[in-house]
Amino acid sequence: MASEDSETPEGEVQSSSSASTSTSYSDSWKERVFIPTFLAGIAGGGAGLMSRHRKVDGLAKTSATYATNLAIVTGCYCGARELMRAARKTGPDDLLNSAIAGFGTGALLGLLQGGQIAAVRYSIIFAIAGTTADFATYRLNPLLKSYSEGNRENSQKGGWLKWPEWSPIQVLDEEAIAAKQAREQEPYSQRALGKLSKEES
Repeated sequence: MASEDSETPEGEVQSSSSASTSTSYSDSWKERVFIPTFLAGIAGGGAGLMSRHRKVDGLAKTSATYATNLAIVTGCYCGARELMRAARKTGPDDLLNSAIAGFGTGALLGLLQGGQIAAVRYSIIFAIAGTTADFATYRLNPLLKSYSEGNRENSQKGGWLKWPEWSPIQVLDEEAIAAKQAREQEPYSQRALGKLSKEES
């Protein structure tokens, strides 16, 4: 097997490694576009549940409209951000990509919605909001990873959820489970007699 690896030309090795990196890049690209779009749709649906328009248009229609609109806006913004990343050949944490994508997305959607004045207003709003959201995401990512790693370590040590000592609900270890099973197998009459004999003495 080692002789086969040494006989393969370098071009094939390079193409396979570039294929694996392009696959991982496309996976992360999908992650950075589809997950925020999906979450924005859920948030939009939740905002539709709280909207004042739900009484006029109906709850389902208002929630669906809010969810669709927020998902479209987020999908356009995330797609433009990824396009800027690919065009500028920068990493995922470059905030200039976010600002350019927000400006372009806001201008396009504002122009479609309300003309040139709306395009200027939306481009500024989207650039600020998108860059702020990406900045917060990049700052919170390490904290979320450390938190999830801490939860993973705690779950391996015995669970992340510990009941307080005063709680009537307790998680039993193996010895306590064995003692409980022994008590349950003991006939009721013996337990009752045991209690009576303790009370008499």
